Amino acid sequence: MRIIARSTLRQFWEIHPDTEQPLKAWYDEASHAEWNSPTNIKSTYRNASIIANNRVVFNIKGNRPLAKVGYSPENKFSG
Repeated sequence: MRIIARSTLRQFWEIHPDTEQPLKAWYDEASHAEWNSPTNIKSTYRNASIIANNRVVFNIKGNRPLAKVGYSPENKFSG
């Protein structure tokens, strides 16, 4: 997954320092992930909410960052 705005995460953890390490861990894992369906995401993040338009709400230390996921074209989930 390509994360476009790490600076948004940084701004958040500067205000809420207790979220810095969990958000950095999420960033590292998500940026290396090769998710090709919502099922792949849910297998890693059981508390993630899959919502419309390929968006996912993650639960990171009680906070709920929203991400738009672009599944790879050859493995794109449909349905």
